[in-house]
Amino acid sequence: MAEEKSLEEQIKLKAQEVRKTARYMAGIDDLVEERIRKAREQGAFDNLEGAGKPLHLYENPFEPSDMRLAFKMLKDAGYAPYWVELGKDVDAELAAFWEDVDKFKNYIRVVLDGRMSKMARRRFVQKKNSFYEDMRLRLTKLNQKIDNYNIHNPMFWLGREKLDEEKEYARMVQEVEEIIVEAARKAGLR
Repeated sequence: MAEEKSLEEQIKLKAQEVRKTARYMAGIDDLVEERIRKAREQGAFDNLEGAGKPLHLYENPFEPSDMRLAFKMLKDAGYAPYWVELGKDVDAELAAFWEDVDKFKNYIRVVLDGRMSKMARRRFVQKKNSFYEDMRLRLTKLNQKIDNYNIHNPMFWLGREKLDEEKEYARMVQEVEEIIVEAARKAGLR
């Protein structure tokens, strides 16, 4: 009987302790709720950054879960992983390559629009050959950048195929030579 009583007493004591903890926790919850209510009434939440804007709850399924916070911080700061930046550089350089080809074609149209002296023709041929060399070098460097991108890219299926330098170079030369023939025909040189 004494054991039962002591067991009952132990249960009552435990229950009282739990009640005290529960009252304490409820008191903290009430305190927190009260402070939030007062702050809201005072307007502490009125001009928060991002108020009224949608929450961005998108998660990239390709990024490792342990790196999500780091990637989010980089993204919020306007940065991206190195390989993503390399991919953007590759796209920009390829676009710039073809823009420069178009600019050179326009240059040809202007230069070959009239009669040219032998010296002017010689300078034009030198400039054209120099342009071709520069563009071949740019294609080589672009392929090196694609290799670098593929090495740093953690997902092999997002890798990029290297440019066929000879094919791209031949395409560029053909486009330029067609403009030269067209301009020469208009000027009556050929």
